[in-house]
Amino acid sequence: MEIFYSYDIGAGMARLSPEESAHCCRVLRRRTGDVIQVIDGEGTMYDCRLVDDNPRGAEAEILERHEGWGSHSYDLTMAVCPTKNTDRFEWFAEKAVELGVDCIQPVIGERSERKVLRTDRIRGIALSAAKQSLKARVPAVCEPQSVMEFIASMKDSNSLKLIAYCFEGEKRRISITEALSSFTGDSIAVLIGPEGDFSPAEATAALEAGFIPVHLGASRLRTETAAVTAVSAVYFNYL
Repeated sequence: MEIFYSYDIGAGMARLSPEESAHCCRVLRRRTGDVIQVIDGEGTMYDCRLVDDNPRGAEAEILERHEGWGSHSYDLTMAVCPTKNTDRFEWFAEKAVELGVDCIQPVIGERSERKVLRTDRIRGIALSAAKQSLKARVPAVCEPQSVMEFIASMKDSNSLKLIAYCFEGEKRRISITEALSSFTGDSIAVLIGPEGDFSPAEATAALEAGFIPVHLGASRLRTETAAVTAVSAVYFNYL
């Protein structure tokens, strides 16, 4: 099943962008009268019939809509520090979308080696991953903010707030599966640090804001691996 995306849906019609139109009509050779599937990025998939196979601006008549198509039963925010190698962060974003994530929030820590991230590129990866994994909702990719800013924004949240940090000799960590299994809600936020880990000040601020320290097993994981492992744990917990 090939999925197309449209940000211009209304009056019973779905209009494809030039890029999506070219892929639909020039690459895949879809023609007027063919039935195609279009997502709006907000959670709805539309069965449509092409009425104009212009590769620069295809249009399709909406036949049927499917709300919540490919959705999951939880709301997951992944606050992850960008990796020094941007390819690794992009890999995390792709796999997180395939599994199920609602918001990717890049955060810059005191020990982060990378301070800048091209969020437009991450958004493109998220869109492609959503279509590939048969999801109608494309997760939000937020502009980077500092770790401290993110922690402050979550202080009054009712979400299950988790931080993957060692806290060696300071506070006992529980496994992420234990934290999830004892939670009865559906809103989760996971904070993953940079290659150099969080600073003690950031870790203390997270605890004061209600974050629960968790571990992801005995292995020492790279930032992007830890992030995907956390997404996987949430995904399997809600199956």
